Amino acid sequence: MPTSTWFRLNVAKRERVLVVAMREFGDHGYSTGSLNTIAREAGIAKGSLFQYFSDKLEFFAFVCDEASRRIREEMERRIALLDFEQTFDGWLFDVLCEWTEYMADHPLERAVTAATNFELDNSVRSVVRDTANQHYLQVIHPTLQLWQERGEIRADADLDVLATLMLMALPYLALSPYYDGLDPVLDLRGRTPAEQRPVIRQLIAGIKPLFAPLK
Repeated sequence: MPTSTWFRLNVAKRERVLVVAMREFGDHGYSTGSLNTIAREAGIAKGSLFQYFSDKLEFFAFVCDEASRRIREEMERRIALLDFEQTFDGWLFDVLCEWTEYMADHPLERAVTAATNFELDNSVRSVVRDTANQHYLQVIHPTLQLWQERGEIRADADLDVLATLMLMALPYLALSPYYDGLDPVLDLRGRTPAEQRPVIRQLIAGIKPLFAPLK
C-alpha cells in the first residue's frame, strides 16, 4: 500500500506520476523499468518515490493494481449497457468486442496488462497477476452464475472451467493484436477491433458445446 504521503498529494500530481509509471513499466516491465525515468518525467525527485512507496516492487504492484481497477470499472460500465435479453453467446460476443475496443483505445492500460503477463520474475509476476486475476474474477464469476440461473448456461456446465477459459482469453485478445509471437494460429497480429470480430465468433463457437443448453 502507498504511504499516507502519497494520498496527501493533490490529485493532478498523483495522476501525473501514475501515467508516467504506467508508460515506463508498460514499455519496459518491472526489471528494466527505470525509477529515474519516472521521477524525471513526472517532475519529482527520485527520493520522493520512496516517500510514497516502500520499494520498487510495491510501486509496480500499485501501478498494476490501479490499471486493473480502471479496466474493470470501465468494462463493468460497458457491460451494464449491453442487451441482457439476448443469448449468452451473443452477449459474450458483445463483451469481448467491447474488450478489444477498450484495449485498442487505451494503450497505457494495455501496456501494463502486457507487463503483468510478460514479467519474467516469478515472484513479481505472481504478486501482480494475483491482483489482476481478482479484478477479472469479480466480474466473471457473478456474471456466469447469473447466466446459468437464467438457463443460458446449462446446469451441469462447469463454471470454473468457463471462468478459466475466459481468464486465458482476455489477455490473449488484449495483447495478440499488438505483440509479435502470441498467436501463431488465428493470426490476430495487426488486426483492428473490427477485424478481430470473426476470430471472437470462432472462439465462442469453439467453446459453445461446454455451456450451451441441451436441446
